[in-house]
Amino acid sequence: MSVEVRPVRSRGELMRFIKLPWRLYRNEPLWVPPLISERKRHLDRGRNPFFEHAEAEYFLAWRDGEPVGRITAHVDQRFNEFQQNDWGLFGFFECEPDHDAAQALLATAEGWLRDRGRDRMVGPMDFTTNHECGLLVEGHEREPQILEFWHHPYYAELLERYGLVKAMDLYKWELHLDTALSNTLPVIFELAEKVEPEHGVRIRHMRKRDFQQEVRRFMEVYNAAWERNWGFVPLTDSELEHYAKELKPLLDEHWAMIAEKDGETVGAALTLPDYNQVLKHLNGRLLPFGWLKALLARRRIDRVRVFALGVKPEYQHTGVAAGFYVEHYNMAQATPQKWGEMGWILETNTPMNRGMEAMGGKIVKRYRLYDKPLAATA
Repeated sequence: MSVEVRPVRSRGELMRFIKLPWRLYRNEPLWVPPLISERKRHLDRGRNPFFEHAEAEYFLAWRDGEPVGRITAHVDQRFNEFQQNDWGLFGFFECEPDHDAAQALLATAEGWLRDRGRDRMVGPMDFTTNHECGLLVEGHEREPQILEFWHHPYYAELLERYGLVKAMDLYKWELHLDTALSNTLPVIFELAEKVEPEHGVRIRHMRKRDFQQEVRRFMEVYNAAWERNWGFVPLTDSELEHYAKELKPLLDEHWAMIAEKDGETVGAALTLPDYNQVLKHLNGRLLPFGWLKALLARRRIDRVRVFALGVKPEYQHTGVAAGFYVEHYNMAQATPQKWGEMGWILETNTPMNRGMEAMGGKIVKRYRLYDKPLAATA
């Protein structure tokens, strides 16, 4: 049967779009179902503030009345203005091991982007690098962490056969308390000890009761520390408020830190207990009994994901990052979480990757972002 790619037009089709991975990964024990309610909010053009500065189309590939793949194409004007480019983005790519379906999906997304004057197709991003992004190309033997994908290994071949090539790799580093303490270079501890007495910078933990302002402090650093990164786009105030609402249930004060000097926020680190250890028991739903499973599973979370750790450029020489690293060691000794993975780090971010090496870390996953130049239409 031939493949037909159509835009999602109804609520029923949107649910087919959201739930397609349940069928594609039904025999994959490492895949973790997301919460259906969260995916609906994320894709809702009226509720996700991303759409205040962007447009997107969602596509399903159909064969014989059944969806066999999906993709989105989106144009983010804020991203284009900030990065001074005309890229178009794609994301949410899922597909059966079917070259015809994959080619049809990617061609449809490419055509949609070209019609809007885009000169390059980049992804996968759901919807930007501030959201889940990249295709898992190494580390398929490991469980995904919170806010992280697990993909079929054959997806890379589907994308590359279409003509997409590597644009950037994202590294995930693993650190264990027992090995990190013995392998960390002494200079890390020396720098951490000097942060307050020599530079006047104090590291404290975020306060959940003041969460809205704490997130603002975090995002102030986030937008300043990452602004020169490949593919970065700063968050708007609306997106910041949206993020705060989404992240608050995941926050553990032990793992959320702020660095301050004379009332100014100069650095921030937000690490999340790996709630994928909870989500894997829920099959995408909190009701009717998922919440009870979540409460029971929450007590057994033994790892974390460093969601983001950054320092304002003018303070990056002061050892604030080292102070955050050492405080993470302290928290690993004080909580049930004894190991974790860093959130992705650009392969070109030499200082951060060297820092991970200095602490005895190892790269355990690699996510890849692809691109393809788009020829202008005649």
